[in-house]
Amino acid sequence: MARRERVMRMSVEQPLWRALTGYRILALVYAIGLFATAYEDFPRPWLAVGYFAVLAVWTLATLPRTAGEAACTRRFLTADLTVAITGILLTPLADAPERIHGGGPTLPSIWTAGSVLAFAIKGGWRWAALASTLVAVANLIERGSPARDTVHNVILVWVASIAIGYVVEVARASERTLARALEIEAATRERERLARDIHDSVLQVLAMVQRRGAVIGGEAAELGRLAGEQEIALRTLVSGGLVPASRASEDAAEGAVVRAVDETADDEPVDLRTLLAPYAGSLVGLAEPGAPVRLAPAAAREVAAAVGAALDNVRRHAGQEARAWILVEDEPDEVIVTVRDDGPGIPEGRLAQAEGEGRLGVALSIRGRLRDLGGSAELISVPGQGTEVELKVPRSAKEADHPRGKAERR
Repeated sequence: MARRERVMRMSVEQPLWRALTGYRILALVYAIGLFATAYEDFPRPWLAVGYFAVLAVWTLATLPRTAGEAACTRRFLTADLTVAITGILLTPLADAPERIHGGGPTLPSIWTAGSVLAFAIKGGWRWAALASTLVAVANLIERGSPARDTVHNVILVWVASIAIGYVVEVARASERTLARALEIEAATRERERLARDIHDSVLQVLAMVQRRGAVIGGEAAELGRLAGEQEIALRTLVSGGLVPASRASEDAAEGAVVRAVDETADDEPVDLRTLLAPYAGSLVGLAEPGAPVRLAPAAAREVAAAVGAALDNVRRHAGQEARAWILVEDEPDEVIVTVRDDGPGIPEGRLAQAEGEGRLGVALSIRGRLRDLGGSAELISVPGQGTEVELKVPRSAKEADHPRGKAERR
C-alpha cells in the first residue's frame, strides 16, 4: 500500500491580493478618465500628463508586487505610497485653484486608496493607520484648508483601511489556529493507526512471552519479566499525549501549510469474505452470504483487522478453548459483522479499568477502526453468557473519507 504526503495550502487573504491588483488597474483607468474629461480646465495639463504616464508605468510594472504577501515588501509599499502622495501634492501645480477649492479630485484620485489598502493587507490595522494618516496630511496640504468634503474622504479612507487591516489580522490568526488543529488531527490519526498495528502485533507477542516465561521458569522467567516491562512501557507510549507543534503550521508567508498522510490503494472493491476466511477454524465458525460482500479496499482491511482484534480478545480473556462465531450480514446501505463467543463475559467496569492501565485494544483496535470508517462498534457482554461485538460500516466507507479526531474513550 503506497503512502504519500499531501500538502494543502490555505490562504484566506489571497483573494484580497487579487482584488487589490484589479482595483489598482481600474482606479488608474478612472483617474486618467477624470483628467481627460477636464483636460481643457487644467492650466498646466502637461504636468498632469507626465504624472499619469509615470503612474501608468508604475502600476503595470508593479502588478507582480501585489500578487501576494511575500512579493509586497516594505520598500515597495513605501515607494507606492510616495507615488500616491506625490500626485496629491502636484495637483495644485497642475489644476486650477477654483477647481481645487470647489472639491475637484486630486490627480491620483481613488488610486491612492489602493496604496493604503496594500499597507492594511500586508501589515494589519497599524500599518493601515500610518499610511492613511500620511495620505490625510497630504490631502489637507493640497486643499489648503480642512474643507468638509476633504475631511469626509480622509475619515472614510482611514476607517475603511483600519477595518480591513484588523479583519486581515483576525483571519491570519484563525488560519494559524485551523492549520494547527488539522495538523494535530492528522498526526493523531496516524498515531492511532500505529497504535492499532502495535496492539495487534508487538504487544500481543510481548504478552505471550511474559506468560510463557512465567510458566517455563528459570532464565525464561527473567526474559518474561523483561518482556512484561517492555509491554508496559510500550503501552504507556502508545496511549501518551499529543504530538508537538510543527513549524509548518506557523508559516503563513504563502498561506498556512498543513501536512497530512494519506493512504492510497486500488479503488477496486474487494470481497470481505476473502479477508475473513483465514479466521475460520475448529473453534471459530464463519457464517457469510453466498454472494460477494464488496467494500472499498481500505475499509475491508480495517474491518478484518477489527475482527482479528476481537478474536484475540476472545483467546486472551475467554481461554484458548473458547468458541467464537463470525456472522457477516450484507445490507443495502451497510455491512454488519458480528463476533460472538461463549466465554464468561466481561465484568462491568472492566473495559474502563483496562483503558486506565493503557490496554486500548477495544478503544483503538476495534472502535477506533470503525469510527475512522464512519461506522460503529457495539460491545454487548453479560457475565456468564459470553460477549458479542457488532461492527457496522457504511458500504461506501473509505478510511481517508472520514478524518476523525482522537480515539474514543469509553
